[in-house]
Amino acid sequence: MFTQSTYSENLEANYVLLTKQLRALIQGEENIVANLSNASALLNQFLDRINWVGFYLMEHGELVLGPFQGLPACIRIPVGKGVCGTAVETMETMVVPDVHAFPGHIACDAASRSEIVIPIVKDGKVLGVLDIDSPETDRFTATDRHGLEQFVQELVTHL
Repeated sequence: MFTQSTYSENLEANYVLLTKQLRALIQGEENIVANLSNASALLNQFLDRINWVGFYLMEHGELVLGPFQGLPACIRIPVGKGVCGTAVETMETMVVPDVHAFPGHIACDAASRSEIVIPIVKDGKVLGVLDIDSPETDRFTATDRHGLEQFVQELVTHL
């Protein structure tokens, strides 16, 4: 019988495999654009029920659009604004079950209903964020959060 805990265990194992795939894919490559491009493509292939996945990078005190998969997106996001800017300001992962209920949400894609944003931190400095949107409310679980945080930690070792 397939239970929610079995699903979570399988999902955890899949995130471990995903992180290993990332490591193999970008091992030895120093170009940040190439690494983030492949990371966003890998996540887009792995994750279901999403409509946008990509990176925003810190530049001159604000987030600027980086490599992504999905529809065109907002180019610049001030720190402290929207889900991405709040994740930078707090240096914490943001899991938002319903973006329409998030004060100050920046709607780049009207189809997005839930979002997870993981800050990319190296040596105590925020380099940017990984941003993933879904057209479903409450799409991202604690297992997704943990798996994606591990993915970002692996990515940071190659930036």
